[in-house]
Amino acid sequence: MFRTALTTVALLLGTIVFGSIVLLARLVGVPQGKDSVYEKAPRWWAWWLLRAAGVKVVVHGADRPVSGSRVYIANHVSWFDIPAMIEVLPHYGFVAKRELEKIPLFGPAARAVGVIYIDRENRKAAFGAYEDAAQKIREGRSVLVYPEGTRGVSYALRPFKKGPFVLAIGSGAPIVPVVVHGTIEVNPRGEFRASPGTVHVHLLEPIPTEGLTYDDRDALGERVRERMAECLREQYGVNPALVSREARSTSAAVDTLRPQNS
Repeated sequence: MFRTALTTVALLLGTIVFGSIVLLARLVGVPQGKDSVYEKAPRWWAWWLLRAAGVKVVVHGADRPVSGSRVYIANHVSWFDIPAMIEVLPHYGFVAKRELEKIPLFGPAARAVGVIYIDRENRKAAFGAYEDAAQKIREGRSVLVYPEGTRGVSYALRPFKKGPFVLAIGSGAPIVPVVVHGTIEVNPRGEFRASPGTVHVHLLEPIPTEGLTYDDRDALGERVRERMAECLREQYGVNPALVSREARSTSAAVDTLRPQNS
């Protein structure tokens, strides 16, 4: 309980302090760029939150040379995936669900530092947001996308959405598959608690997209998914077959919520 309470206080104070710094910088016209306040403030926020929760982040594959923009594709199982990734990756933006934009202070501040919001219920608007992200990538910005969409309840990978791979192909930037492990133990989906722990972030071998077309999106997504599943299986013994049961369970839950006349 103490760790959860401390993390909650850190989240509130950190969001108020660092979010206000970002919004003030934008108000007075501080320019975007490497090592600007828009890059530093999210790192300060993540550092503050992770230390309050007692979380240590261990990076694997950071020795691979990185040059130019990248599309980072990561699994998503916990809210703590976000601060863990902010601490690990170089200057980049998120592609995130539009619901987060409604959070007071956090939403506007996140947009100011480069988060691109998508409306998952509006396919046309979502692909418009992806095109916006692709343009930013072509201009030299890296982007992180969670292709599973929402958080999962286990480390078994769920089906990937096509949008992130259309984005990667449209930008021409390589995809870096990323596997995050350990955040469920820190903060599982559906539970309001935070526990100390170690989070492992694996930056896998980049996959080129140059020369690919829209028709290659499915094959590209499967290639990325297979590489991530292989890492989870070899490093943590995660059984890929578990995904079918979770996917069916999630689908059944969605069906119970869907209007009968839809």
